[in-house]
Amino acid sequence: MFGVLHASPAQAAPTPVYPISGYFIYGSTSDANNLKKLTDIKSVGGDTVITFGSRLKPASLSTIPASCTISGVNCASAAASGVRVKRYFTYSDGSSWGSPAILCARDKTVTSGTTVYTIMVLPIEGSGCNSPSGTYDVVVINGGPSSMSVSLGKAATNLGMKYYAGMPAPVMRTDVTYLPDLSYQATYSLFTARFLIYQANVNNVPGLAGFYHHTEMPLSDGAVWDSVLTLYRIQNARIAQYQPTRSAVVSPYIDSRTAFGGRVTTDQARNAANKIAKTANGVKLAIAVQDGMGTGKGASFFSSESNNNVDQFAASIVGSGTWGSKYLAPTRDYFWALSEGVEGTGAELWANLEGMAPATSQNPCDNSLRGQSTKTRIDKQLQQLGNTPVKVISFMWDPYFTCTGTWAPMLERLKAGSTTPIITDSIFYGNGDVLVTGHNLSGGTIRVQWSDANGRVLDKTVAASNYNASYGKQLGINPLLESVTAKLGSTSLAAGKHYFIDVVNGSGVKNDALYSDRG
Repeated sequence: MFGVLHASPAQAAPTPVYPISGYFIYGSTSDANNLKKLTDIKSVGGDTVITFGSRLKPASLSTIPASCTISGVNCASAAASGVRVKRYFTYSDGSSWGSPAILCARDKTVTSGTTVYTIMVLPIEGSGCNSPSGTYDVVVINGGPSSMSVSLGKAATNLGMKYYAGMPAPVMRTDVTYLPDLSYQATYSLFTARFLIYQANVNNVPGLAGFYHHTEMPLSDGAVWDSVLTLYRIQNARIAQYQPTRSAVVSPYIDSRTAFGGRVTTDQARNAANKIAKTANGVKLAIAVQDGMGTGKGASFFSSESNNNVDQFAASIVGSGTWGSKYLAPTRDYFWALSEGVEGTGAELWANLEGMAPATSQNPCDNSLRGQSTKTRIDKQLQQLGNTPVKVISFMWDPYFTCTGTWAPMLERLKAGSTTPIITDSIFYGNGDVLVTGHNLSGGTIRVQWSDANGRVLDKTVAASNYNASYGKQLGINPLLESVTAKLGSTSLAAGKHYFIDVVNGSGVKNDALYSDRG
């Protein structure tokens, strides 16, 4: 197999774009704004955008907006006239639901100024419009005159891109604030169904690829997180029922800090990924794991760098010290474990590269709690992900790729540095060939520094050969991955010793992030 893949004829290198292919965004109800944003994202290689969902919030009659009235009566009271109401809820997702969301006789829609209210009277038992006990929950949805999700679906379709709409979610508990409140899960499940039916009615376009579950959890296999897994199961079951051709994305996070309540091992992460994958309920599920570099919870370093001090951004979170002392393991090790966790489940492993950095006085980004990152730091994050994720997305386009702070917007820096080689992995074969994988690798030279079995330290630069632009596609992994080969001649590799690789590509540009591996 390797002979076929790596001895392919010379191929032209693709036009360089940065190998992040998706971004979390804030959507707009403006078609022009959405089209501009998605066009900018496409200009740097993005083909996917994801929005966050909104929460189904418990309410009371007194907290229903005063302008929502029917014949002068509170709209929730009027819609539920003649039936018992157990609970009231409000929901707002920047979309005008209106008549396409009306399914049952008690449902109503009211326009007050520029606000469109949609009132749903949901049975607390049964699956239709009528509750056997005569008891209902009432949801009041409010939105503007247009629909954010419809506008984004249109823009994505026009540009040949994919859009994942944020799903509704319950509020978080008041006693354990990092867990979802499932005390109203039956109503939540029914409301989720109505959300998906509404999307099918108004947004059934090629650009709507699926839905995003925005309730997060760490990659921990502890039972404390079972309620989040239950939430994913509910959501996925409804997607399978009402949007069976569309997929779902969830984004748990790495927390590998040795202090601060982190300490999630690679074994726990492997188990957690497997548990999350098994919530799919028949939906094609992508698990886009946050690498933690933007929050200081995860670390991108090679074993040869374990004794190096953490950078200033990580230090602002974990304090001064070495990468190896402040973090249990590097990002790379977690992604190897995660790939094992999803194997055989049908779920895909994606990566969510955090596009910001912990904020210091040196890197402000608008008024955000996080700061601008550097292009070199993001390159390092990208190579640490290795070849295990089939797609790399990033949190978050606005503001972290658009703000101007100490540096120009990251969008401009990605364009300016689009030809920089990024090395994601390597294989040092026994015949002296070294396969190098990554991005922007074609047409130049490869430098390898290594120790042989006799203890000699060697340093050799050779022409990059056997360029394969389709390496990722041929192996069914990240389709953006390329490969080249360094033919070092007859040699050996010492066990347990680090070797280092640098690439200067045909554009004369060298990788800016250190790459090493161990024999």
